[in-house]
Amino acid sequence: MFSQSIGKQSKKIKNNVERGAVKKFAEAIGDLHPIYVDEETGKNSRFGTNIAPPTFPRVFDYGVIEGLHLPNKGLIHGEQSFHYKRPLLVGEDIFCYSEVTGYSEKSGTQGKMGFLLLQSFGEDPSGQIIFTSKSTVIISEAVRRELISQ
Repeated sequence: MFSQSIGKQSKKIKNNVERGAVKKFAEAIGDLHPIYVDEETGKNSRFGTNIAPPTFPRVFDYGVIEGLHLPNKGLIHGEQSFHYKRPLLVGEDIFCYSEVTGYSEKSGTQGKMGFLLLQSFGEDPSGQIIFTSKSTVIISEAVRRELISQ
């Protein structure tokens, strides 16, 4: 069902590491470290500006992978990891896209569950990768059955 999507990727979408969004995100996760929210601390840091928390890329738009139709509900956010070349700087533009890297199914007590593997990328305007992210989307038996019947 999702195996045909392996290797497909979305087009790059421009995102901005906006100061207000970084502050709201830091508040939401309960981490108000001054490097994220205090402008003076950012100016005096080795980066010369504030940086975003490591999980901030969760709020970015990664575009649409053509042919990959996931429902808006009934999915489980599984494992996710981030790898950085450098921090995200407040004010910079990041170009983001995702790729389907794998799909498998396993049988459990509730039936088959699908495991969709995605890799996401964030690049600077020159195309240099700043971060990558790997995530697993778990698709329940009920959602699988609904998608198959469509």
